[in-house]
Amino acid sequence: MNDTFLKACRGEKTDYTPIWMMRQAGRYLPEYQKVRGNVTFLELCKSPELCVEVTLQPIDILNMDAAILFSDILILMEAMGAPLDFHEGKGPVFAKTYRDQESIDSLALPDPDEETGFVMETIRLLRKELKVPLIGFAGAPFTCLTYLVEGGSSKVFWDTKKMMYTQPHLFHLLMEKITAATTIYLQAQAKAGAQALQLFDSWAGILAPCDYEKFVFPYVQRILESLRLFEIPLIYFANNGATLLEYSARSGADVVGLDWRINIRDAIYKVGKKAVQGNIDPFALLLPKDELKQRIGKLLDDARDAHGHIFNLGHGIHQFTPPEQAKYAVEFVHELSGR
Repeated sequence: MNDTFLKACRGEKTDYTPIWMMRQAGRYLPEYQKVRGNVTFLELCKSPELCVEVTLQPIDILNMDAAILFSDILILMEAMGAPLDFHEGKGPVFAKTYRDQESIDSLALPDPDEETGFVMETIRLLRKELKVPLIGFAGAPFTCLTYLVEGGSSKVFWDTKKMMYTQPHLFHLLMEKITAATTIYLQAQAKAGAQALQLFDSWAGILAPCDYEKFVFPYVQRILESLRLFEIPLIYFANNGATLLEYSARSGADVVGLDWRINIRDAIYKVGKKAVQGNIDPFALLLPKDELKQRIGKLLDDARDAHGHIFNLGHGIHQFTPPEQAKYAVEFVHELSGR
């Protein structure tokens, strides 16, 4: 097995910088679109054989150094009892919101093998196929909470912050419930064979650092601490989180995910002896070939003092990105870092 990714997570010497991309199994690939054309998004997420197929696509086509389980962070919320649907152009939508005691009490603590057994089966099948490490994942509690409280995506997060400031007891009750479910869900992924785990906090960056510390950070720490017994790399990614790096470094993660809003050299200084993952703007993949190579070379140079570096985008690859541009990026990272 190519274990370069795992070595980089642990801060060990590697022959080159490993690369994978968030949302690397997705809509920008024609091969994915062909599979997706026959099923709904949720049907795809719940079909282990199809999930295996689309998870393998960027490994086979683009030569990525790690695979990430094909799923969605909100699958667990549905398993907790929140009716979920995905609408084209609108994203995830919950049929009801969870803003009071009764609705929060209605959410269950699901058995991950029973309620999300299709995820665990996908992991087991992938481990038989893959020649690179497999990353499992979940949404961080705060990010998942925003979807339950808002009923879907949001731009201003009015109801989330209103609950946080005016009904903190309800906010913490919901965070506690999501944290408990996320903990056993990720533990089940590790038992099924995931070789690294990533916690996605997509909306952490909407918070002031003081609010993050009070309302979010303890739950992140609790989850990551619970996963230590598996002795696999743990990654924490707080999107738009340049102001939260000191917390990310103390979260218990082995690898700190970075978006593109901070120079990677400055981020490395702030996180200390932690590996880093990121941090190129996903839209930089649209640069002309020579400029893309130059951009990647500069990022690799800026990251040379990192305890460990996994090349990645600062967020998911955009659906309209030409696949050949992603392939160039992989080739350039391998070429330039291997010199």
